[in-house]
Amino acid sequence: MKTNDGQKNHFFEITGEPLDVGEIARRVVLPECGATVTLDGYVRKFTKGRETDYLVYEAYEPMALSEMEKLIDAALEKFEIANIGIVHRVGRLEIGETSVVIAVSSPHRRAAFEACEWLIKELKRTVPIWKKEVYADGETWIEGDSAAFN
Repeated sequence: MKTNDGQKNHFFEITGEPLDVGEIARRVVLPECGATVTLDGYVRKFTKGRETDYLVYEAYEPMALSEMEKLIDAALEKFEIANIGIVHRVGRLEIGETSVVIAVSSPHRRAAFEACEWLIKELKRTVPIWKKEVYADGETWIEGDSAAFN
């Protein structure tokens, strides 16, 4: 796991450990902010009508962390936000387990909502993290924004 702790404590991490959504969200709270928007991406039971048994996430960690840092920098330029945290889990995840948390704090909620949505779309598009969906009758690797959740 790598953490980047800058002036505002932005952070980006990859871990094999279960994610605590509340703890991650609280890490971006700053006194000048009035809102935190948090995305809790978790494993669902059905994808495109197919029943999922579990998922496996893999990452090219050095590049994934570098891309997460670039996303944070870009979001800070693009939106009026104060602090960002991105944590993605790798390994085997069961139905209902959290795979990714993105938390964004800002003085006002609208910017935090817009930044959080932009961050998940860009993360799925640019960060080298792959998902294998395992079903009772087979498995499929999903890459980036071709993944089925929006």
